Amino acid sequence: MNRKSYPTDLNNAEWEFLEPYFIVSYAKGGRPPKYSKRELINAVLYILRTGCQWRCLPHDFPNWKTVYYQFTRWKKQNLFEH
Repeated sequence: MNRKSYPTDLNNAEWEFLEPYFIVSYAKGGRPPKYSKRELINAVLYILRTGCQWRCLPHDFPNWKTVYYQFTRWKKQNLFEH
């Protein structure tokens, strides 16, 4: 992690618990992801906890458009229904 930590960040135990739910296969080929799933989840948790707008996500998180796009993909896959 090359950014400052936030109180909303997952600790290692929380990530180990959640990680299996976020292993979703994508199309083969293409470039590897720029951001880890953990970083994207930490950004979503920041949004949910603080109530800030997507565009106001601090700049040390991944770009807000990237976070929002991934959040909507996970939502369509019902990953938040568990």
